Amino acid sequence: MRTHYVTHLESAWDGTPFPFGQIHSMHTGRPLWVRYDLEGISRSISREVFRSRSQSMWRYRELLPLPFDVSPVSLGEMWTPLLDCSELAKEFGLNQLWIKDESHLPTGSFKARGMTMAVSMAKWLGIKKLALPTAGNAGGAASAYAARAGLQAYVFMPTDTPVVNQMEPYLFGAHAFRVNGLINDCGKIVREQAPTEGWFDLSTLKEPYRLEGKKTMGLELAEQLDWNLPDVILYPTGGGTGLIGMWKAFQELKALGWLNSSKMPRLISCQSEGCAPIVRAFEKGERLAELFPNANTMASGLRVPVAVGDFMILDAVRQSHGLAVAGREDRIRFWMRRAASQTGISICPETAICFDVLSQLREAGKISSTGSVVDFNTGAAQKYLEALPAELPSW
Repeated sequence: MRTHYVTHLESAWDGTPFPFGQIHSMHTGRPLWVRYDLEGISRSISREVFRSRSQSMWRYRELLPLPFDVSPVSLGEMWTPLLDCSELAKEFGLNQLWIKDESHLPTGSFKARGMTMAVSMAKWLGIKKLALPTAGNAGGAASAYAARAGLQAYVFMPTDTPVVNQMEPYLFGAHAFRVNGLINDCGKIVREQAPTEGWFDLSTLKEPYRLEGKKTMGLELAEQLDWNLPDVILYPTGGGTGLIGMWKAFQELKALGWLNSSKMPRLISCQSEGCAPIVRAFEKGERLAELFPNANTMASGLRVPVAVGDFMILDAVRQSHGLAVAGREDRIRFWMRRAASQTGISICPETAICFDVLSQLREAGKISSTGSVVDFNTGAAQKYLEALPAELPSW
């Protein structure tokens, strides 16, 4: 009996194939794709089969790598709501604006999708020790799922990482360390120490399975919109796994014939002006991004001065006829409060950047008023105490 539909892993850089079921990291310093027998999936099931399944990201098992006879390391990753935001739409002069609110996931952010998949696969492959750098929510999510799986986690974070994100790994029993530097400095520690310490590097896109977990955002969005896709998706981009994963999901759904239209959404990669390597590369027409100097932004999840999947992000944006745009750092608090007060949704700083980008693009006429727009809220505002506009008058 078939237990999965994975055919092989494949270098995203040059297409070199690798066998599934073995421990792999990267090839020539670049990430790997997971490839599936899409024809086999199409013969075995139709999209209607999902209606009878639990509203969980694990409902898409045929399009995920964990074998069907293996239980996932789960904390209850249910569907996240796709919320119609009509009042906020008026702010931008849009007919249709949705927010997909990932803050409902375990540990309060979209990182749960990637980590439940990566940790499940690591446990199945026999890995015992996980290590990663983090500047925000990834460390807490990795630590929580490692605890759930009975694995050891080693987490390295910049000293100015938001305080809640600093405390989470410790709370979940990880070996957590603060580093005087940026996330790429933390990544260097993991990379250099992993061979002697016996760590498996769980960094963004340095293993192939976090991407597959993030892919479920795209699968979910398509199903929630009755197998249609919006005209525009705005996505806050640090390491870019979510944006890359969604684009992969849309391509797989298109190949399966499960979408009602062949039209793909335009992807808008949103970064802060304080750390915008993808935006700079996009504007220059480059496929690879240069290290962004003196990276600094209140939106800690966007403070990734160099991304190993830069070319994958830029390929997805260009293939979708999208854009990469920098939001203004001094508008983060404004948009957090404005969007939250008009929607009741706990808007994180990274998503506030997306709203500033949306404002700029509407003013420039680069997003139509008649199209449908989806913005992803990737985490809960209360995880960013430093960013909350909390000066209240006394009574």
